[in-house]
Amino acid sequence: MPEHAIRSWLIDMDGVLVREEHPIPGADRFIARLRERGLPFLVLTNNSIYTRRDLSARLAASGLEVPEDSIWTAALATARFLESQRPGGSAFVIGEAGLTTALHEAGYTMTERSPDYVVLGETRTYSFERITQAIRLVGDGARFIATNPDTTGPSPDGPLPATGSVAALISRATGVAPYFIGKPNPLMMRSALNAIEAHSETTAMVGDRMDTDVVAGLEAGMHTVLVLTGSTSRGEAERYPYRPSRIVDSVADLVDELS
Repeated sequence: MPEHAIRSWLIDMDGVLVREEHPIPGADRFIARLRERGLPFLVLTNNSIYTRRDLSARLAASGLEVPEDSIWTAALATARFLESQRPGGSAFVIGEAGLTTALHEAGYTMTERSPDYVVLGETRTYSFERITQAIRLVGDGARFIATNPDTTGPSPDGPLPATGSVAALISRATGVAPYFIGKPNPLMMRSALNAIEAHSETTAMVGDRMDTDVVAGLEAGMHTVLVLTGSTSRGEAERYPYRPSRIVDSVADLVDELS
């Protein structure tokens, strides 16, 4: 697909723009050029802990000026999906402000009594008591939703267990598999495209992971760009049965192509 046909951009956050809250060289120029050119874009993250306002402030602290409405999270995609499936429903939520705020804004009620859904998201401190409650509620018939399938997340001290790992615990205890909303589910991509009124054929997905960013972009029909500043090397990318449209060293390599 010719570069001049790309009019909109979806950009993964961790490993593409920042690494453990440190900006990746050239990311500030890439975001600044997108804004200068007035090109529609969204910064995507599977992390559901933070609200858009929180993330915008955290990115600003890293030197990246990203407006709130240019951020899309798995929490927002989850809330939009539930709103479309069961408007005005109820949920038992394991998660933090990013998820609960998104669900409240979608008209959902948080409850521990006969919820329509158990919704599992990211949190800094998973409570054994609330996981036990979730297991019992799913066992009683609540539908099981998880914001994303990532099994671990990064921290300065090493990997942390993430949503996918806790979802596996609940699934093992109940025999019920969750429906994952975030990447690599193309639903996350489509909800992001809809949010900026973009078309997949003229949108690029920029990410650092083959198994989430690239495959989700491919399945949604987008041009895909793998950057090597995150979790995937060029050699590792070659082992997958699918390929990105392009591999570049970092988003800095894309700045001069934005017109």
